[in-house]
Amino acid sequence: MEIAERLQALGLDRTAASLEELVSQATREKWSYTDFLSRMLTAEMESKAEKRHAMLMRLAHFPVVKTLKSFDFSFNPDIDPRMVKQLAELRFLHNRENVLLMGPPGVGKTHLAIAFGVEAVKAGHKVYFTTLEDMIRRLSRAQVSAKGLRVFTGCSLLIIDEVGYLPMGAREAHMFFSVVNARYERGSILVTTNKGVAEWGDYLADPTLAAALLDRFLHHCHVLNISGESFRLKEKAKKSDGAGRKRNVGVKQGA
Repeated sequence: MEIAERLQALGLDRTAASLEELVSQATREKWSYTDFLSRMLTAEMESKAEKRHAMLMRLAHFPVVKTLKSFDFSFNPDIDPRMVKQLAELRFLHNRENVLLMGPPGVGKTHLAIAFGVEAVKAGHKVYFTTLEDMIRRLSRAQVSAKGLRVFTGCSLLIIDEVGYLPMGAREAHMFFSVVNARYERGSILVTTNKGVAEWGDYLADPTLAAALLDRFLHHCHVLNISGESFRLKEKAKKSDGAGRKRNVGVKQGA
């Protein structure tokens, strides 16, 4: 069996693919045996880390990839960059604490939620992203069984987006509670919502259940309240203004 084949049989794919180049470099630069082994193992560790990162990104089910670097803090001066940076350090994840991002539509809640999730994946954590609507739909099919809950309890960070956007009946509210209760002090939840905490009683159609849910969720929770206008609407207005100016210029030139 060729050396490259043996390396592949051992799962050392990176070394197998670059063996000839590696041997040539070792000969050229007069590496010792330990130097060669160290370079080979470093390359293999990097390869496995890249594969794990790619796998965790697929398992996270992010609708798009957003980063903190691409977040426009200048758009909304009410957002505290220090708190965002603190949350990005992921201490809340290690402490199994929760995060609540509150604010009207379009202020960047989902962007930040995904960005925190991406940071968690970079750190090697398993993340799962879902909207509340998709989560309820999936639980309805699984009839809230232990197996059905596993996808929402088997990760280090569960991100539940768009809480409060669609009406919720008693059955759906109990499903939401079952997830929060199952993860209580066992794993972190990040929620984005357009509802203030005081509105959750009416939203969940059961003030008693809402109180129990919030008691568990807010017990160890970091709250980031984001105000301001919608980024999407502002961008749309800019494009409309730009198109209007172009039309006006065209009219003047043709006049």
